[in-house]
Amino acid sequence: MAPASLPLSFPRAAGAPLPPPAIPGSTSVAACPHVAAPSRGTGRRRGPRVALAAAPAGRQDGRWRAGVSSFSFLPSFFTGNKGEKDAEKAVRLKEGLLAAIAPLDRGAEATPEDKERVEQIVQQLEAVNQVKEPLKSDLLNGKWELLYTTSTSILQPQRPKYLRPFGKIYQAINADTLRAQNMETWPYFNQVTANLVPLNPRRVAVQFDYFKIFSLISIKAPGSGKGELEITYLDEELRVSRGDKGNLFVLKMVDPTYRVPL
Repeated sequence: MAPASLPLSFPRAAGAPLPPPAIPGSTSVAACPHVAAPSRGTGRRRGPRVALAAAPAGRQDGRWRAGVSSFSFLPSFFTGNKGEKDAEKAVRLKEGLLAAIAPLDRGAEATPEDKERVEQIVQQLEAVNQVKEPLKSDLLNGKWELLYTTSTSILQPQRPKYLRPFGKIYQAINADTLRAQNMETWPYFNQVTANLVPLNPRRVAVQFDYFKIFSLISIKAPGSGKGELEITYLDEELRVSRGDKGNLFVLKMVDPTYRVPL
């Protein structure tokens, strides 16, 4: 989405002559003092304030053109001609992501086209991530609800819909104790807890320790129960993570005070 251009102006030194008034029929260059002013004409509407023509200065086709302003090549935070702030982009991208995943039953009903559309939005969101070291951020701590994933082991898309876990699914993380917990609700109420080992400020190794069936029967996890998780986007509302098998997870915060059992 192209933002509106912002006028570029410069302060006038004390005693300096005033810039010439806008000339009808020409492009105003008062905002860029190093650009030569065009010759006087009549009977035409006033042009834009800053010359952006790509043609070189001089007379062409019987008309004078101003040269290209070197200020048109300055970074966007000077000219205001490109993009938006990362925080503003994130708000819009999150809105688009939530709208895209809302009808997909956490991803179980996603077509290949749906998955590609979600992936594209997520990649743009990851690019404006403000929390560069999520394992050191308090925003990570608490209980998160799973909104979307590509993990077939969670979604069980091969099963009839009535045999899939259709209640809410949560993941809790406490970075201070390096503990995590996955929780299914209706109809199975299964849980698993895990220890986390930081590999870098945004990636952890996950070692599962106990499974709990129907929230009642506790079973020690086998040594093969492990994986890795990378947090690629984090704010106070939304988290995006990627697993070592290429799976994508999108979650929303529901309880920042929740503590994972030790």
